Amino acid sequence: MKHNLLSVEEMRKTDQAEIDTGTDSLWLMENAGIAVVKHIRRTFSKGNVLILCGPGNNGGDGFVVARHLQKMGWDVQVVLFGDSEKMSQDATAMAERWEGELLALESASLSNLTLVVDAIFGTGLDRTLEPELIEFLDSLEDLPIVSVDIPSGVNGDTGLILGHARQAHSTVTFCHKKTGHLLYPGRALTGELILADIGIKDENIQTDQISCIENHKGLWRDLFHPPKHDAHKFSRGYAIVAGAEVMTGATRLAARSAQRIGAGYVVIASPEKASTLYRVSLSSVIVRGYRDTTGYKEILRDQRADAYLIGPGMGYAFGAQERVLTTMKEGKPTVLDADALSMFSENQDLLFNSIKGPCIMTPHEGEFGKLFPEILSQPIGKLEQTRLAAKQSGAVIVFKGADTVIADPSGKAIINSNAPSDLATAGSGDVLAGMITGLLAQGNQAFSSAAAAVWLHGELGNLCGQGLIAEDLVDAIPQAFKNLI
Repeated sequence: MKHNLLSVEEMRKTDQAEIDTGTDSLWLMENAGIAVVKHIRRTFSKGNVLILCGPGNNGGDGFVVARHLQKMGWDVQVVLFGDSEKMSQDATAMAERWEGELLALESASLSNLTLVVDAIFGTGLDRTLEPELIEFLDSLEDLPIVSVDIPSGVNGDTGLILGHARQAHSTVTFCHKKTGHLLYPGRALTGELILADIGIKDENIQTDQISCIENHKGLWRDLFHPPKHDAHKFSRGYAIVAGAEVMTGATRLAARSAQRIGAGYVVIASPEKASTLYRVSLSSVIVRGYRDTTGYKEILRDQRADAYLIGPGMGYAFGAQERVLTTMKEGKPTVLDADALSMFSENQDLLFNSIKGPCIMTPHEGEFGKLFPEILSQPIGKLEQTRLAAKQSGAVIVFKGADTVIADPSGKAIINSNAPSDLATAGSGDVLAGMITGLLAQGNQAFSSAAAAVWLHGELGNLCGQGLIAEDLVDAIPQAFKNLI
């Protein structure tokens, strides 16, 4: 349960469920403020702090922070942004416990400040910030900011910026992370994310059936089991990778990744012109050449085959669309990557209607925009965009990026958070596609195969580190397996 990501509404219901069981809402607010104070004391030296409070419960947390820091000898200024007559009941109660002055924005002194606490608006904000607040936040320049729950101006569900938001040094949130903490651009503004327990009991946490989860190895660790004692190459999974005619490196990366992640038998279905290159450059991958779509179809129809991959390096060569549709007609688990997606930008329904079995699509933002232009244009955030795309297509969608989102047609979704920026290199996506295919070939479900491969791909990036190239990721897979144990 600790990996569940709560929406704004789920967190509101959770708070209310806890209060309905008899917990004092002011006790929860006190605990939240104390959690922020503990983080500040661990991180910063005692100094001059400006605490910005809004009229809602986020501001109430800020008043708690102010009271405790003042008792500890900090020089504290408190600014109330908004009408004191419109403060929430709990925020009003905490403001009354604050023994200092409540300042307006224009009355705050910025000289000698060492820290700012942003307790203006929490995750429930659904409007743009007021111009005078934006101007004031910009006047803080490079002062470190600790945000309460989420940086003001970031949508708690989507991670989108509501007109303006400041970069936080760190953010303290409560009970569970929210989806907006892991989705860009909000994720970048959150800084270090601190998750604090404020006393909400697990049984009171309210989640929908299609609640979102942060990707973690506990979800699918069992997928990476050692082969059985009586295993042979075909029992470990047979994958067929459609070979590119020109950009052969993409195919080779994908094929080797499928092998490394455990598929026992990997075949490249290669255009005849490129087959010799594949044969001389790959020792343990089987290469089967074809001259036309009929020959390609014959390779696919090997009854022992468990999963297909088509798209890496494919280009828009003559007959490419026909080969994609031919692959889909077989009804076996299939990964569609790169050009296998983009080439259907003018006829998406033709592709979607061809899906006969488990299918995973792995678009980056550019490819997603070609296949789902109307969805990408909606300002609903990456999570909901991925869910809509999965529902529309009938496939598991892996919307790649620094905050990769995986969703299936039912709405179940996972956000990945462990991938370093070093993975932004040519061929990295081909490695991921091959990893997913290799897991599919071993009989794993589409959604769990995608989630497992995406997480392991991130770990490979962390393992290889700065300077990595795609080939390094493939070769590091055995070491990453050892680290899972």
